[in-house]
Amino acid sequence: MKFNHLLAGFDTIECAYYLRADGNAGFIFPMLAVEKERLQQTKSKVPKVIKLGTEEFLLSSHGTASGFPFLLENELFRIQCGELNKPNFFVTYSSYALWHHGAITLHQRFLEWAQSVGYIPYRPESLSRLDLTFDYQVDEIDFDEDSFVSQVSKDAQHRKNGKVQTFQFGSGDLVLRIYNKCDEIAEQSNKTWFFPIWGAEHDVWRIEWQTRKPILKRFGIRTFGDLSERQGDILRYLVNEHTKLAIPSADTNRSRWNIHPLWVDLQNRIEMIEGLGVYRECDPQARLAEREMRVAISLYGYAKRLGAIHSLQRGYSEIGLDQVTERMALLMHRVHDEFAWKVDIQQRIDEMRVGKS
Repeated sequence: MKFNHLLAGFDTIECAYYLRADGNAGFIFPMLAVEKERLQQTKSKVPKVIKLGTEEFLLSSHGTASGFPFLLENELFRIQCGELNKPNFFVTYSSYALWHHGAITLHQRFLEWAQSVGYIPYRPESLSRLDLTFDYQVDEIDFDEDSFVSQVSKDAQHRKNGKVQTFQFGSGDLVLRIYNKCDEIAEQSNKTWFFPIWGAEHDVWRIEWQTRKPILKRFGIRTFGDLSERQGDILRYLVNEHTKLAIPSADTNRSRWNIHPLWVDLQNRIEMIEGLGVYRECDPQARLAEREMRVAISLYGYAKRLGAIHSLQRGYSEIGLDQVTERMALLMHRVHDEFAWKVDIQQRIDEMRVGKS
């Protein structure tokens, strides 16, 4: 069996946001209620285009099954929201947006939009669903459902015209699917925009883990910052312990079966990289920019902690970002070692060049 790795990244992300109005500003929920009522009175099933802050949305005439009174959608976000709901914003990032913009960029864009309508976070966001995927072009599969060694007891497969299209393992909070993505595009999703990203239009199989909040919490993944730092941990568990694709043999102990070359390649890729990344692999500058943003987010978190420490030292006085960065620079110069700096920088350059971090 010949295969070629094409793409890796996030296909769906769902996240709860806890926002409050900043001062007298804020999201005008009464205005949304009026517009929604007008839609209902006209009995129109067509959502209304509405400009809110920095973004345009389609406002639906109905609420959601999750109990949110308002539903706003555009090509980037599906936002369920309500003034009295907790959380008051629940966002689903679309597949198209994730593959074309990246998870961190979308998270920041949502926060910028929220700020544009007068809302700021009062507690960290909470990730509730994360779909992690690897796409391979495979000339012809040489495995079946008995080739998988899995911890889960529940599995299923879906066939069409006698040909397997999907293998599924697990249910609920953690599900692994290995399926023909080209067939799925043709029969269901119509996401033909994947073709130019892949550079292929046939025989693409997707390995996809759908993980929900209990599994994410087990690995300490609650926020986008956690995701940047710890996605490697959850991926190594999924590919090495949850389920493996193996080559069946006469050995009755399935754990001793040799790992299938496709799965070996998958394990190696996960072992070598710190994170999946969300950009096309042919764009190294975009990957570096995404890493740079992750570092900036981490530094910003540390800056807040340093600001709190400095404020306590000064007797709870206010402190700005510029003051904190000056203090941070001073402290870093105190611990700076020129020789160690050069050695460590070169080490990280080498690791990034080969895709380790």
